[in-house]
Amino acid sequence: MRQIPYVMAINEAFAEEMARNDKIFIIGEDVQAGTFRATTGLVKRFGPDRVMDTPLSETVVAGAALGASMCGYHPVADFMFADFMWCAADEIFLKTAKWHFIHGGKVQVPIVLFGNIGGGARVGPEHSQCPESVVWHTPGLKLVVPSCAGDAKGLLKTALRDPNPVVYFYHKRLLGLPGDVPDGEYTIPFGVADVKKEGKDVTVIATSYMVQHALAVAKELEGKISVEVVDPRTLEPFDIDTIVKSVQKTGRVVIADEDTKRCGVTGEIAMQIMEKAFDSLDAPIQRVAAANLPIAGGYMEQYVLPGPKDILAAIEAVAKK
Repeated sequence: MRQIPYVMAINEAFAEEMARNDKIFIIGEDVQAGTFRATTGLVKRFGPDRVMDTPLSETVVAGAALGASMCGYHPVADFMFADFMWCAADEIFLKTAKWHFIHGGKVQVPIVLFGNIGGGARVGPEHSQCPESVVWHTPGLKLVVPSCAGDAKGLLKTALRDPNPVVYFYHKRLLGLPGDVPDGEYTIPFGVADVKKEGKDVTVIATSYMVQHALAVAKELEGKISVEVVDPRTLEPFDIDTIVKSVQKTGRVVIADEDTKRCGVTGEIAMQIMEKAFDSLDAPIQRVAAANLPIAGGYMEQYVLPGPKDILAAIEAVAKK
């Protein structure tokens, strides 16, 4: 086991899988330099034919990746910021997500749609979103949201071997976070949640960067409230069984995600718990999510995005019921 930063774990996964499969290539804006260092250095090893810079056109990135995928390649379409995926919405949501089904299963569409998510960098409303709910709402797309270095690498390797389109969202506030990464070859299966911390009083279901906040709050509450932290790791496929098992143990639930509260990830997870574990609940579910506002730039960002204090307040509220 080694400790390396989250972004370096992603970079390692790319390098290992590109060496394993010469059909994998990366296409996007500034991928040769690597804006967030996820693809830094790969062009030196694999060449410009497999790490290809494009003009500032997300439509070109998505369309080229889609065409190549149907010709036997396994492209990675890097959108830099996940927010920019909406510029290529037709190629992603109407074509990539659906063409396997439209063509009666005769066409495989193995693409990794790769984007950086989240606030905390004060870069404004067009570069700070966590748009998981729109992706999750779209049949035909798998959705990966790793919260630590080990998961970031193992899940990306799985994505790069999947014959279906996978959306891989990595959080800008996790880039430099060191974490344990196993030595040698490993992958992490989709649809298997991870209990990051065991507890008996309250279940916190958290995604991506919110997992780190939840773990910090759980540590702060040790000796007062025993918090179990569950990380779904993938939203599609979604492991509701592990979550239900935790809810049956604790009877109290907080759901934390950086997408908006309205029509967001927290609402969908809450409803699935209500449908499958209502009788186990001893208190109303508490949700922690972004406000229903554009994400402000600069100092005002903190008033829109959720943080540790919001998770703490939600845990304390549900524990008193």
